[in-house]
Amino acid sequence: MRRLLSRLVVGVLTLVAVSVLTFLLFFAVPRDPAAAMCAKSCDPARLERIRDEWGLSEPVPVQYLSFVRKIVTGADGCPVPCLGRSYATGEPVSTVLATTLPVTVSVVVPAAVLWMTCGVLLGTLAAARPGSVTDRLVGALSLAGLALPLYLVGAVLLLILVYGTGTLPPPGWTPPAEGPGRWASGLVLPWVTLAAMLAPGYTRLARAQVGDVLSADFVRTAAAKGLTGRAVIGRHALRASAGPLATLAALDVGAALGGTVITESTFGLNGLGRAVLVAVRADDLPLMLGAVLLAAVFVVGANAIADGLQAVIDPRLR
Repeated sequence: MRRLLSRLVVGVLTLVAVSVLTFLLFFAVPRDPAAAMCAKSCDPARLERIRDEWGLSEPVPVQYLSFVRKIVTGADGCPVPCLGRSYATGEPVSTVLATTLPVTVSVVVPAAVLWMTCGVLLGTLAAARPGSVTDRLVGALSLAGLALPLYLVGAVLLLILVYGTGTLPPPGWTPPAEGPGRWASGLVLPWVTLAAMLAPGYTRLARAQVGDVLSADFVRTAAAKGLTGRAVIGRHALRASAGPLATLAALDVGAALGGTVITESTFGLNGLGRAVLVAVRADDLPLMLGAVLLAAVFVVGANAIADGLQAVIDPRLR
């Protein structure tokens, strides 16, 4: 319990630090943030309205407190949290994030199950047969997966499976409530592509971790007592290797939920990553702020979950 409380405090302090750094990055740099948010077709009245909305004429500490107040209490008819309105669409930033986030979650969560399952299974299989043809083949496949860029893999899969053979329908987003089958069929390619990019890292880590555990004295003792190879791997090797894998999974899932820009752009999905890309091109500062803070929440939350899982998996941490 003490460990979880300390992690919670660290997570809250991390989010506060991220909010301060984000504010300084966007508002305290030597430029006019109002002019950047106002874009090219800016008239003096709109520029002044932006200055008043964000309190840019106030001292920097007062600007930061106003910035935090927008997040916590909402403002200008926005739901809580509120970071003003997108200057590209006119919608509240929180509404834009709430609209695009389900698409990103639908891409990331099933893909995470796929990349973790395939990566750990292949790495364990290679570790169980060190130096064999299987070990070398898995190593070569994982190296190729790390070397190939995601957009190339996605384009090749699109060309073969959608436009070439017609095996899969074109990628697209359908809310699960309108049909789980249509939802899944439209996201198969993004799942496979994202998993192909991230699974090799788990394969190499699982190969190294499981291989080290299998060479440990207590594992050799368990095998000498008659425990089967499958039982040794399942009861000892995988459990002892789960801590580093859980940490890596937390970082990857948290970062991916913050916006899978390349995946969503490749397959034409209007998720969080693509919305942020459009915001960057349009200098839509409120939306960029919201996306940065949301990504920080995901990473901090995923790391807290990973710490809790490690405490459950590894008795030494308890």
